[in-house]
Amino acid sequence: MGTPLTDRLAALGRGASGDGRAVVLADRLDGTVVRVGPVVSKAHAPDSDRDDLAARIAVARHPLLAGILLAPLGDGRLLDADGRPASLWPLGAPVAPDDPDAAPWEEAAALLARLHSVPVAELPGPIPPMRGPAKVARALRRLRAADAPGTAAATVLWAASGLPPWARGEAAPPQSPTAPLRAGAAPHRPQEAPLRAEAAPPRTASPRTGLLCHGDLHLGQLVRHPAPDGPWLLIDVDDLGLGDPAWDLARPAAWYATGLLAPDVWQRFLTAYRAGAGPAVCTEGDPWPELDVPARALTVQSAALALVRAAAERRAPDEVEQALVDACARILALPGGDRDRAP
Repeated sequence: MGTPLTDRLAALGRGASGDGRAVVLADRLDGTVVRVGPVVSKAHAPDSDRDDLAARIAVARHPLLAGILLAPLGDGRLLDADGRPASLWPLGAPVAPDDPDAAPWEEAAALLARLHSVPVAELPGPIPPMRGPAKVARALRRLRAADAPGTAAATVLWAASGLPPWARGEAAPPQSPTAPLRAGAAPHRPQEAPLRAEAAPPRTASPRTGLLCHGDLHLGQLVRHPAPDGPWLLIDVDDLGLGDPAWDLARPAAWYATGLLAPDVWQRFLTAYRAGAGPAVCTEGDPWPELDVPARALTVQSAALALVRAAAERRAPDEVEQALVDACARILALPGGDRDRAP
């Protein structure tokens, strides 16, 4: 027997697709998803700003996003599901979790490059900010609220994050990059720096704030549509908005820097993004001046959420979770690694 929320989502799906068996695909506070035949009903987070969410869905429906973002069904108007904003989407085929070699890294990079190049002045607005930096801060607040040890850990992770006041909208952007996450990165390749062009002159970081960004890029945000063999498209507009496109590259960059993503896979992703004329990084040479702050921040976000999960389950962090925490400790040990320590 379903909950009132999943039952309502199933009813919305049947209204769009006809009769069919409802399957709950996800049931989390930040998003509950139910499939009925070829239709997916999603209840967005209860604290979603409805005006912002409506603007994001309107962007996904715009012709300039065709072939980049999966478009919603119908007229894109928000629906109601047990008091939460809801929307309807066509079913797509997700990335196969049991076949990592088939992960569409190049396709994801090409889609990001196209997304970041969309002329925002031609889109319906106002378009809200991309939510990447805000989600880092929220993860740290959750860790602080978890327990006394978590409070201490949150202080350390915030210091390691490189997430300064500008990322929270409290100050002007920085004029130079902070200590790099990649220095002394993963233990199995401590001296490797395959992307750094040592002869190139140092560059100034210049965070952008006006380009269209996905806000939460990972492989779970891609589907083939029409299923099962259509082209890859980006899904999930909950964090879509204007911001610095480097944040959309931050998760794979952080995984590469912490040793969780193989160097050749990172290079394939980066090469495909550059081939698509993506504006987040320089066209050649070392991309780290643009990626360092968001990569550090995403590492800290992942570590904070890992510690929250471990605390909730009353267990020690597993190997991957501990690798993220250890990466934060390495960041903090770098020269200048604590320059942005929060009070």
